Amino acid sequence: MEYTFHYPSPLGEIFLAGDGEHLTGLWLEGQKYFASTLPRETSDRELPVFAQTVQWLERYFAGKEPGPLPPLAPHGSLFRRQVWEILLTIPRGETLTYGAIAARMAALRGRESMSAQAVGGAVAHNPISILIPCHRVVGASGSLTGYAGGVDKKIALLRLEGVDLSLFFIPGQRHSAL
Repeated sequence: MEYTFHYPSPLGEIFLAGDGEHLTGLWLEGQKYFASTLPRETSDRELPVFAQTVQWLERYFAGKEPGPLPPLAPHGSLFRRQVWEILLTIPRGETLTYGAIAARMAALRGRESMSAQAVGGAVAHNPISILIPCHRVVGASGSLTGYAGGVDKKIALLRLEGVDLSLFFIPGQRHSAL
């Protein structure tokens, strides 16, 4: 059985899911692929893992070091889970490109190369937003595209983490030549 919980965050409503012991989902309201890994039947319930997640989020949104993650168990293929493990290695306040993640995946799988597009698909389907920091992934050209929760939320999360956004191309904003 999967259980759910709602958390009102500074970015809007956050929908949490868990299996009783682990966090299995965290989606921003209206996010692409919202609750896509949940079974049809769920039950709203307060669980210790939800309390741990809310405490983590409260510290994170307050700009503090949030501490250790609650126990996570995202549902996905082996490939996707391996990509999500790489996302967990991106330090707070830093970014990594899809291409760099593809290179790490290629090395992990003993291949010469890996498709950055395949990595992008795995990043987009991350079922535990924010905690598995897919918002820290950027395009090779420095573009801040590709966040299932919306570019505005990606910008807000990166700004909260102290990332210098002047280094990136933000779709829809005018940029002057340097």
